[in-house]
This record gives sequence, structure tokens and C-alpha cells, in this order.
Amino acid sequence: MAETGAGRRGAGASLGRPFRRLWAAYAVSALGTRLAFNAFPLVALQVLHVGPARVAALAAAGAAVGAAVAVPLGPWVEFHRKRPVMVAMDAVRFAALISVPAAYALGVLGFTQLLVVAMVVAAADIAFGAASGAHLKALVPPADRLRANARFESTAWTTTVLGPPLGGAAAGLFGPVAAIAVDAVSYLLSALGLRAIGGREARPERPTAPLLRPTGAAEGWRHLLTDPVLRPLFLNAVLVNGLIMAAEPPLAVLMIGGLGFAPWQYGLAFAVPCVGGLVGSRLAGRLVARFGRHRVLRTTGVLRVCWLPGLAFVRPGPGGLLLVMAVEFGLILCVGVFNPVLATDRLDRTPTDRLARTLAAWSVTGKAVIAAFTALWGVLAAVAGPRAAIATAGLLALATPLLLPRREPGADRAPGDPAGRDAVHRAGRPAR
Repeated sequence: MAETGAGRRGAGASLGRPFRRLWAAYAVSALGTRLAFNAFPLVALQVLHVGPARVAALAAAGAAVGAAVAVPLGPWVEFHRKRPVMVAMDAVRFAALISVPAAYALGVLGFTQLLVVAMVVAAADIAFGAASGAHLKALVPPADRLRANARFESTAWTTTVLGPPLGGAAAGLFGPVAAIAVDAVSYLLSALGLRAIGGREARPERPTAPLLRPTGAAEGWRHLLTDPVLRPLFLNAVLVNGLIMAAEPPLAVLMIGGLGFAPWQYGLAFAVPCVGGLVGSRLAGRLVARFGRHRVLRTTGVLRVCWLPGLAFVRPGPGGLLLVMAVEFGLILCVGVFNPVLATDRLDRTPTDRLARTLAAWSVTGKAVIAAFTALWGVLAAVAGPRAAIATAGLLALATPLLLPRREPGADRAPGDPAGRDAVHRAGRPAR
């Protein structure tokens, strides 16, 4: 009856001071990240004067190697207090990022350092996300988790709207290295905010086996692939995100290189529609309260992929720009509803003693799929053209709703079956 309780408290009810401090820390670091959007490629191009191939390698290798390094971190995060882990990962990201402007000031900045920093930050991102999700589950009661996740989602989209334009302007005035310095400071402020939450976490029970053993790291994937609800949601989410991200570079080539859009027009086409994510995240709780979590996940899971094929029909001029903005707004609106509901379902369906490993496994898989799809679609765009690559991603995305759970958990059990009632409750619908 979690959603009913959330409805009684109201959308504006306070989630408590500890959550507000956690939320503020997230907002600061998210804004810093968005302000530094594309700062690494700009540093590589404008400061180090490397070619496009090395810029692409910086993006792909940083994410892929960072994800691989993060695999054994899941068990380590699982059996340590989560807030100190989060503070430590913020400190690691601050130290790694601040080394870039420091090396630049000393005249010793090189491409290898950029690559190493990208890997370190990517691995720390995954470890922080795993600890953050587990900490949120302990910090916020079940009835409030959807509202908490919706606030994180709305913050993410708000910083996406504001950050890149402001960061681009700052990079133009002060250079891209300054944007990386701002991002580094944002992680330091986030760490200070997390320390201000106060209180003492219970120490998780440590296993007798070594924390970094392969079977321990695999526990997250084992849980995702054996849970009858999380398995299809997991496969659907990583494939959809991979296809959406794979279509972005060909779309940039098509719009800027083929159709003559200015870079500012391309940025505008993706910044303005992010308002849809803010709207969607605000609607998520109301929709779940009215229709139930399973129905909202299925409906928005289908709707979010119906927009992607439309990007293949973009044409030059204002009409083409409006088409991209309309398609992106519809897609992001549905994503804004889907993501916090999915995050809440994942928290509720995962036992606390394997939550960090599950979140790390999800994140590692998502980053690996995005890296592989981006490389594959780059080849496809080079061979068949960017429009064909975008259309292929859109058509494949239309098949992904087949992976969504078709039946609500517990719906096949008798009304008096306790297991059925528990499954329905965990799925977000009131138990009757």
C-alpha cells in the first residue's frame, strides 16, 4: 500500500533533512557535470590538438575501461557503509579532475592523463551510484521512494537544460579546462554535503569469503537475470538506452555535417526538450497512484521507443529543427516517467544485502552496451550513411517492448494467496 500512503502525504510533503542534504549534494554534482559537458573532447581538440580518432577513443575507452574496473567494486561497496563510500568516490573524482587544470597550469597536460582521468571518473561514477542507491533505500521509507527517485530524475533533467548552455558559454570565455575545474569543485561540495547528513550507519555484515572474488561480483547479475520482473526490465532498459545513445553521433553528423545546422541549433534541439523530463518526473507519482506501477512501466516503456524512428526524417531548415525538438520532447517526457518508476521497482525488488552489487551490475552492463552500440553504429553510419543508421536504431527500438513484463507480478495467484499479495504490494499496487 506504498503508493496509497504516498498519496495521502501529498507530493509536496517533506522527505526529511537527511534526504534534502543527499538531494542537494546530488544537485551540485549533477550541475557541475553538465556544466563540463563535452569539456574533455574540447580539451583534447583545442588544447592538445589531437585528431577525431583519438577524441573518439577518449570517449569509448574511458567508459569501457572504467566499467571493467568497476566490476570488482560492487562487492566492496556492498559490505561497507554506503555514505563513507560515496564521500570517498566524490573525493576520488575531485582529485582526478582537478589534476587536469593543475597539469595544464604547469604545462604538462597530455592525452594519456586525460584518458586515465576519464577511466577513473567512470569507475568512481559506478561505485558511487551503487552506494547511493543502497543508501537511498535505507534513508527513505518504501512509501516515499518513488517521490525521492522522481526528485532525482527532475533534478537530472533540470541540470541538463541549464548546464550545457552555461558550460558552453563559460568554456568560450575561460576555456574548457576551467569547466573541468568547476566539475571537480562540484564533487568536493557534494562530499561536504554528504558528510553533513550526520547519523551513523549500521555496518553491513561482512562475508567470510574474499570481497573481490568473481562469484561475489557476479551476484548482481545473478539476481537481475533470475528475478522474473527485473530480468525483462533490465534487458529492455540497457537495449533501449544503448540504441538511443547509438543514434546520437549519426544524428550530429547528419544535422551539422549534412543538413547545415549550426552547432548552437543542434544544442538547442536537445536542450529545450529536456523540459519534458522535468514534466514526466513530476507526473510519475500521480500516474502510479492512479494506474499502478506495472501499467505505468509498460505504457511508458512502449511509448518511449515510438519516437526514435522519427529522427530519421529530419530535413534542413526550421521545420527540421522543430521535428527534432518534438521527437526528443516526446521521448524524454516518457523517459522522465519511466526512469523513477523503474528505479523504485528495482530498489523494492532487490534485497538489501545484494543491492549495491545489483546496481553496479546494471550500470556496468549499461555502459558496456552503450560503448559497443556507439562503435557499431559509427561503422554503420560510415558504410550506409547517418540517416540509415538512425533509422536502424529506431526500428530495432520498436521491438524492445517485447522484453517488458507482460503480466503484473502476483496477478496469476488467488486473491487469498499471501505470496500473491506480497508480490502485488512490491509491484506498487495496493494489496487487497
